[in-house]
Amino acid sequence: MSKLENMIEMNEVNKWYGDFHVLKDVNLKVKKGERVVICGPSGSGKSTTIRCMNRLEPFQEGQIMINGLELTEDVKRIREVRTHVGMVFQHFNLFPHLSILENLILAPTWVGKKPRKEAIETAMHYLERVKIADQADKYPNQLSGGQQQRVAIARCLCSNPDIMLFDEPTAALDPEMIGEVLDVMTELADDGITMVCVTHEMGFAKKVADRVIFMDAGQIVEENEPNEFFDNPQSDRLKMFLEQILDH
Repeated sequence: MSKLENMIEMNEVNKWYGDFHVLKDVNLKVKKGERVVICGPSGSGKSTTIRCMNRLEPFQEGQIMINGLELTEDVKRIREVRTHVGMVFQHFNLFPHLSILENLILAPTWVGKKPRKEAIETAMHYLERVKIADQADKYPNQLSGGQQQRVAIARCLCSNPDIMLFDEPTAALDPEMIGEVLDVMTELADDGITMVCVTHEMGFAKKVADRVIFMDAGQIVEENEPNEFFDNPQSDRLKMFLEQILDH
């Protein structure tokens, strides 16, 4: 066992949508600084898994611990957990009527009660980080999809999270914009932030992940470090998935 503590623990987590059993006894541990990629076919439960990690999705059975805190139904506890967790979605969820800078400082000033001057300094630092500081005064619809997703990543970083969750962050982008977002994510990974990413970008998984997890039908079917995962898949289901996804 590594000396690193677990930032995320999911123990026997089950979730249903009505009669549909979407997560089945999911057990997952993510260590501090670890970079985990979750892949699998549509409907496999991968996005639901990470949405449960900050209780965007409630679950019916099992236990989830985030940075030592148990994630319960208690609203105060959920808020406390979310101070440790940043999330980047497939769609950027930026406020269209606010400038890029105002999008970034909204939560720190209103929720975090940070002084506006300090919030602006932090926001500009992270816009610099994702290489779009020159776009600070523009509005979201004036930016490309790739730029908007980089804004969404910068907005996440403004809350100084211990963990970053990415839910198919490149799925809504045109192909030529995917690289710029993955480059930013790769740089973040090099910083040692704990990262869980649901993605179909297998090149990113090979380059960045410490561990790749394959889900199917609500279960973790297989997990391994990238070289073994891609070169020596153990299950027939993963072999079939890789054949399909790597041929395209």
